[in-house]
Amino acid sequence: MTAIDPQSLDQSAERETRRQRRFTRINKADGWLQVFGFAWITPLLRAAAGDNPRAQAFEIWRLLGVPLLAITLFLVAWSTLAPKVQTSLGAIPGPAQVWEQAQNLHADAARENQKKAAFYDRQDVRNAKLVAQGNTDDVKERVYTGKPTYYDQIWTSIQTVFFGFLIASIIAIPLGIAAGLSATANAALNPLIQIFKPVSPLAWLPIVTMIVSATYASDGFFAKSFLVSAITVTLCSLWPTLINTALGVSSIDKDLISVSKVLKMNTYTKITKLVLPSALPLIFTGLRLSLGVGWMVLIAAEMLAQNPGLGKFVWDEFQNGSSQSLAKIMVAVFTIGIIGFLLDRVMFALQSMFTFSAQR
Repeated sequence: MTAIDPQSLDQSAERETRRQRRFTRINKADGWLQVFGFAWITPLLRAAAGDNPRAQAFEIWRLLGVPLLAITLFLVAWSTLAPKVQTSLGAIPGPAQVWEQAQNLHADAARENQKKAAFYDRQDVRNAKLVAQGNTDDVKERVYTGKPTYYDQIWTSIQTVFFGFLIASIIAIPLGIAAGLSATANAALNPLIQIFKPVSPLAWLPIVTMIVSATYASDGFFAKSFLVSAITVTLCSLWPTLINTALGVSSIDKDLISVSKVLKMNTYTKITKLVLPSALPLIFTGLRLSLGVGWMVLIAAEMLAQNPGLGKFVWDEFQNGSSQSLAKIMVAVFTIGIIGFLLDRVMFALQSMFTFSAQR
């Protein structure tokens, strides 16, 4: 009989321990990789760690190969069919034309930024000379008034949607908690939700515009156009958060409510220690839905009201009617879709940080 070498057993046990540690680290990383849309990296890591390469290759194909194949087929179909569809501005642009206009927009933004930098450089030189000559009264700080770049319009839209979304969350979460905890509050809020939830942003926009124009000073901290768009986003996006918050709070285990009564918790402690932790998954689901709704509403509001942002960019290009306008509009369409996806990923990441029930 062959003697068992204790040293070999120790080495095998140590290798197995290291292997298990690697898989533990991979499993921890997998949650965040899924959150940010990089789940296909996990099977690569598992295959590198020696976990059934054939099975991991299938996972890589499913998570990465299939989406890439679908995108490729979409691009091929788009390239093939686009020239056959005629519009008032000519044929539908294909991927190559859209990419070309994306590069042109980037180049235009770079040129505009150079003009802006040169303007402020000239202004600084002029003011420095005036100060050196002792003419401090003639020193002036002017703001560059050139046209906004494509990136400026993207940033304006993102700022607006987050501001409107923040206001909606501040309103919707407390009301949802009240509706979930109190049958009376729920009965009072339910008819208002059912009436106002289906209202289109196109109906809210003129009302908001008239109210803001009549009540807000033109020299306030925010531009009127910014407030009009943000408030319209608020009015249309608060309902998913309100409804999901109320549902999450009302679905809390009744035993927890009984415990709070036994412990004689005050309302604030009950909400912060029991209600919110239990309802957070559904609250975040509502927040994700609200942010998505707000982003869609914002583009429509900017188009209709001609407020700065991506919606106005799309409308201006439509009104321009040049041979390049349609391709630029399609650039904006893809930009809107990608930003919408990224906003959802941001909310999903926050949900994963603050809740334990989010799927990773």
